[in-house]
Amino acid sequence: MQASESPSSRPSETPSSPGGQRVERPIVAVVATTPETVLEDFQRAMVLGGVNETLDPSIATLLKINISWQHWYPACSTTPWQLEGVIMALRNLGHRELIGAHNGTVVVDSFEGELKNKHKVVQDRCNLPTVHLDTPPNRWVDYKPKAEMLVLDDIFPEGIQIPEIFQGRNIVQLPTMKTHVFTTMTGAMKNAFGGLLHRKRHWTHSVIHETLVDLLAIQQEIHPGIFAVMDGTFAGDGPGPRAMRWHVKDRILASADQVAIDAVAAKMMGFDPMKLRFIRLAHERGLGCGDISKIEVVGEDVSRVNWQFSGVENTFASKGQKLIYWGPLKPLEKLLLRTPLVSLAFLASNLYHNGYWLKTIGRRRIQAALKTEWGKLFQSY
Repeated sequence: MQASESPSSRPSETPSSPGGQRVERPIVAVVATTPETVLEDFQRAMVLGGVNETLDPSIATLLKINISWQHWYPACSTTPWQLEGVIMALRNLGHRELIGAHNGTVVVDSFEGELKNKHKVVQDRCNLPTVHLDTPPNRWVDYKPKAEMLVLDDIFPEGIQIPEIFQGRNIVQLPTMKTHVFTTMTGAMKNAFGGLLHRKRHWTHSVIHETLVDLLAIQQEIHPGIFAVMDGTFAGDGPGPRAMRWHVKDRILASADQVAIDAVAAKMMGFDPMKLRFIRLAHERGLGCGDISKIEVVGEDVSRVNWQFSGVENTFASKGQKLIYWGPLKPLEKLLLRTPLVSLAFLASNLYHNGYWLKTIGRRRIQAALKTEWGKLFQSY
């Protein structure tokens, strides 16, 4: 990984063979930030990361907001300052048609989530029109990918559907830096998981890595421009995306390469990116760069950064899920997850996360986070 302090947002070129052939090196911007400067810092990171070369301002742009939990928890969902900073930056750079995109899940209500995570406040303040992808009037339409799918054709033999509003528009993914019980870490690539798949997306959990690669291939077919802005003001370690230990890290990442930004984030957390299956598969299929040695980091030198986040940890709920996806209950997967019995799994998840964990461990951690400078900023929205 090469670090650069130069403000260039164009892919650099470096020799790739003894013959001197030159290839583009993907750029990932990493910018240190503070609560006082965070809105301006988002624009700086985006320009460094190549937003001007990636997104055509004359094309409408979707902002894919992440709601991993309807309750606010540090590092779990898109932060209000992340959403506001990206809106302001894009408008300053000439983008006039911006649309916020929310998705719910079988266990997360996106309307409740946009309120409790302070997205609604920002949307109203910035006059940002929004859609909730799982509810009318949004429509889902059939889509036949041009790329060969690793798993989605098998999981959905009746056909793949995507939100109609996605086709022909730019998209900016708005993930946070956090770990995940199924993928070790989650970032730009997994942020598309909620947007491009409907409420049966839990059918893909047993092949989640391959699913993320398929979704990135589809994104590259339907979006004229793809960009990611990752919030690392709070970062989450442990059994994410909800039951995490939060850390103040004061960082913003931005890139046009969804694989590269996840690779750099993974490296900063302390993981070897190419040992994470979804990053390695996407790299091998030419969908982006997961090889740290071939990525140029601009803004800040992170070559020695290692937050030493833990590997995969589990909650009581995720242990049960893994017994179904990869353990002795695998033969019962379709019965348990594709019949009305699945409602019992959703109930168990809600009872654990929204009942037990949030009201015991989570509440104490939230109260401590609200005493930090970022917590005070959250309360100011």
